[in-house]
Amino acid sequence: MADTFELLRQVKEQGRKVVGVYCNFAPQELILAAGALGFSLCATKEEPIADGEKTLPRNFCPLIKSSYGFAVTDKCPFFLYSDIVIGETTCDGKKKMFELMSGFKTVYVMRLPSSYTDSDSLAIWLKEIVKLKEYLETQLGVEITKENLDKAIATLNVERKMLKELAGLMKNDPVPISGQDMLKLMWGRNFVFDRDEFIEQLQLVIADLNETVAAGQGAFPKGAKRIIVTGVPTGIGSEKVIKIIEDCGAAVVYLDNCSGMKSYETLVETDKPALEAIAEKYLNIPCSCMSPNPTRMQRMVELIDEYSADGVVDITWIGCHTYNVESRVLKSFLKANKDVPFLQIETDYSQGDSEQIKSRVQAFLEMML
Repeated sequence: MADTFELLRQVKEQGRKVVGVYCNFAPQELILAAGALGFSLCATKEEPIADGEKTLPRNFCPLIKSSYGFAVTDKCPFFLYSDIVIGETTCDGKKKMFELMSGFKTVYVMRLPSSYTDSDSLAIWLKEIVKLKEYLETQLGVEITKENLDKAIATLNVERKMLKELAGLMKNDPVPISGQDMLKLMWGRNFVFDRDEFIEQLQLVIADLNETVAAGQGAFPKGAKRIIVTGVPTGIGSEKVIKIIEDCGAAVVYLDNCSGMKSYETLVETDKPALEAIAEKYLNIPCSCMSPNPTRMQRMVELIDEYSADGVVDITWIGCHTYNVESRVLKSFLKANKDVPFLQIETDYSQGDSEQIKSRVQAFLEMML
């Protein structure tokens, strides 16, 4: 972490601007086209929660408490050096966090519609994209040109294609890499200083994993139970459920969440006006804050077939009401359309319930024998 503080300090001294984001709904293309560095501030560590609870209610979701704890203590270099923080109205807890945060940081909140299934919502969201573009131009003292925006779209589309190729390798049996290592690769994408270098690194990883597949090798024995993990964002520091599943001998073959593949499934279309295409791509991210959320339901059925999944584990953070309710919706939908074993795990960032979760996962896997 000390090296990150120093690296960001040097970046700032060189005149680069830094924009922090808390959600996949924040359009990365605008940040990149503005010549700024964009980093994720979504916190996944237990340590800062106690500082967050000095202001926030204890029954808030751990992601919000951890994020706010990092913010008020300046322990996160990416928050500390951010010139602007982009928030969004995905849940009531975040909205109140951003309200408090705006007392000591420059925060811009995008007002997200609650649905992606109607044209009115897209029109509202497009206006928000335009407003953000104008705000970034004013605050950062730059012009987001069509040329730079088109270039940013192309760059991030390449990343999305490569991440989809990487995820597609998990369709093999045995899987060439563990779910935990896949999470690390995807998590690293949130803290990229040089996007071209990141793409080169992805190319090398994909080449290595293709060799692993060709050699018939894998991170788990052939025939290991195959699990799709879905639900809340799960990052480094809060990945205990993924670890427990794999410690029990099953392979996590797909991460269907905000820290996994959810925002990389689709590209920004290049055959329509850039801002309109960006608005359409980001609005259609199938987050549980959307009601209804048919894309998530339908896509899960497809994923089960594509990845030959034996079961689905849905992780819910305590206090995350939208994902908690939607877990029941997803369970019912799968029972009617693809009857595979389904397990919801409601937990937080602590390790206190690890043994209980392990017992539940073991029983869940035994159902598949």
